[in-house]
Amino acid sequence: MVLAGPAEVLDHEPRRVSVLGSTGSVGQSTIELISNDRKGGRGYVVEALTAHTNVALLAKQAKALSPNFVAIGDETLRGDLTDALAGTGITVGAGEAALTEAAARPVDWVMAAIVGSAGLNPTLAAIRQGATVALANKEVLVCAGDLVMQEVAAAGGVLLPVDSEHNAIFQVFDFDHPETVEKIILTASGGPFRDFDLDRMAGVKPAEALAHPNWDMGAKISIDSATMMNKGLELIEANHLFRMPEDKIDILLHPQSVVHSLVSYVDGSVLAQLGAPDMRTPISVTLAWPDRLEFGAQTLDLAAVGTLTFEPPDPQRFPALSLARQALQTGGTAPTILNAANEVAVVEFMAGRIGFLDIARVVEETLTKIPVAALRSLEDVFETDTSARDVAKRVSRA
Repeated sequence: MVLAGPAEVLDHEPRRVSVLGSTGSVGQSTIELISNDRKGGRGYVVEALTAHTNVALLAKQAKALSPNFVAIGDETLRGDLTDALAGTGITVGAGEAALTEAAARPVDWVMAAIVGSAGLNPTLAAIRQGATVALANKEVLVCAGDLVMQEVAAAGGVLLPVDSEHNAIFQVFDFDHPETVEKIILTASGGPFRDFDLDRMAGVKPAEALAHPNWDMGAKISIDSATMMNKGLELIEANHLFRMPEDKIDILLHPQSVVHSLVSYVDGSVLAQLGAPDMRTPISVTLAWPDRLEFGAQTLDLAAVGTLTFEPPDPQRFPALSLARQALQTGGTAPTILNAANEVAVVEFMAGRIGFLDIARVVEETLTKIPVAALRSLEDVFETDTSARDVAKRVSRA
């Protein structure tokens, strides 16, 4: 179940919010929505902002929104951020502990958009304070899904998905009668190499893989989209969010990125959420939930779109999908290994040390080299993540 607590009936008092990963693509869109709504809507009071290394943008956001606390993940940049915010009265932190401190500060709503497994501790800190957490970091649930959902339930908080696919399912899923759901269907654009043969895919460069045809995303997510590992990670995420088994989660290629995902019911009905490919829409759904936020979104013109097409993904072109399904079926630490190996392989590809098709190979070899164990605690997650990264680096550089 996505919602671990009842829907809060909102009044129109300003909502206190924090944005973790405010300088990334999702974070910047969140800041845009907050800034625009402050001019005449309900209004939002910003408590904390964080970034990894982008001091200049973080300082600019902080000066515009006047949070009480800002944190930069890279400890060596503390001085730069302190200098940039001199005279503002804003408290500055740096390093991993500061990111977690930002997440733990009491607020109503937190955007959890720190990329990769680095977002796990800050996201858990936000969850444990009982806030509504907008989850834009799929790796958190991939690495530690059962543990994270237990934390949500224990804190009495709410977890809302920001990924456009899971947000779409959230909008049309019958949580009161989940037994009526036959399956859920995640859609995927197929990325920039949907029609490439394997020989052509083998030679693609990082700049090509970063050029997503429909969405404006960060580097890591763009590479994952090109390999379709993002859809594999989303499959695992959907399993935890909606409590759907692997065999009831389908994936369809949909190049137009208009139908963001679908829910099929036992009576033959299929409900879908449609919209222009704009991440501000799913972000706004979580930011205003259970209300809706008007922000000037593009109205979908189906007549102008004309044709919507769908096809199954090719498992030969996109082996990452099979690897993710296998990891979910295996359970335990397998998804944690999958995620860690993929993060390493993406970095190695971006650095030019391995080819595009080697990303899936590195993940597969890493999965075969590390025994899968039960996942009983967060310590298990971190130990597995460290081991998998070490093995993946050795595999990449062999």
